[in-house]
Amino acid sequence: MRVAVVWNHNHTGLINRFGQSRPEDDDRKAVESVVAALQQGGHETLLCEGDKGLLATLERFMPPAPQARPSGIVFNMAYGIQGECCSTHVPAMLEMAGVPYTGSSPLGHGLALDKVITKRLLRDGGVPTPNFRVMRRGTEDTGDLRFPVVVKPRHEYNSFGLQLVHEPAQLRQAVEMIITQYAQDALVEEYVEGREIWVALLGNGEIEVLPLVEQDFGDRETRLMTWEAKYMAAVAPQRICPAQIGSSLETVLRNISVATFRACQCRDYARVDLRIDRSGQPFVLEINSMPALDMTSSYVLAATVAGHSFSSLLNRILDVAHTRYFGAGTGRVGTKPLV
Repeated sequence: MRVAVVWNHNHTGLINRFGQSRPEDDDRKAVESVVAALQQGGHETLLCEGDKGLLATLERFMPPAPQARPSGIVFNMAYGIQGECCSTHVPAMLEMAGVPYTGSSPLGHGLALDKVITKRLLRDGGVPTPNFRVMRRGTEDTGDLRFPVVVKPRHEYNSFGLQLVHEPAQLRQAVEMIITQYAQDALVEEYVEGREIWVALLGNGEIEVLPLVEQDFGDRETRLMTWEAKYMAAVAPQRICPAQIGSSLETVLRNISVATFRACQCRDYARVDLRIDRSGQPFVLEINSMPALDMTSSYVLAATVAGHSFSSLLNRILDVAHTRYFGAGTGRVGTKPLV
């Protein structure tokens, strides 16, 4: 079938340059790998920009079909260009135009992208998450928050702006940096010293929990997945998959990850990031409603350990979305996991 892979690479397709811009960090090689994987699944593909010309491009590539269902589907990899809740923009355009797509809806992306709303939903559902405050100045009462604390922008992803603050005297400067650089509130939450586990999820009704991935910080002084640790460090933290965790704790992590996925109304696939403190208590840090799908990502690592090839994983995600819309998969090759 026709599959349009939509991303944001060229940020010039705008009417105005207005509002908060999203950092340009897209990896062309990763997106081209996704296109190739879908082609291996037997699909006709088109790589296109998620900008003001998107709907006209899609109408040419997948014109309205005489039958009831659309003639194609979008594999959404667009994180947005500018403005609030950027990850919601392309899904909202597709909803309006009647084009099916992979991944979460605008609501799901919006809930997951707002870290404060995520934490409130988790608390309402009984899912453990670190204590927190929302700050706009850094001089607000910290209440019963225990230092050190993690300070990060309320609406960002990929660890942009994440800082570890050890003393109350440092808090104001950290919050002011968030306000100045990202033009949004700062989320201040208690730092959980312990193991960091990422849980990859796939599906909708029956959600498949892929093998757990541990971020192994070794003897690093800062045991935190900052943007610098991900992309600037000479040696990135090692990843252990499957994570060496007892079966009872693993069951707890799997259950609260699925509960997080459902609380934030995510769809098709996502990744939940957790910490386990020294007493064995898990805490959900956040959920990524559109985790990276490059061949070196933790999500792909978990899928590989589960028995997927890169191609079978991408086609499986496409099948999951197609089934959600139409009750059945695409019927193409390359959608089954390796055995």
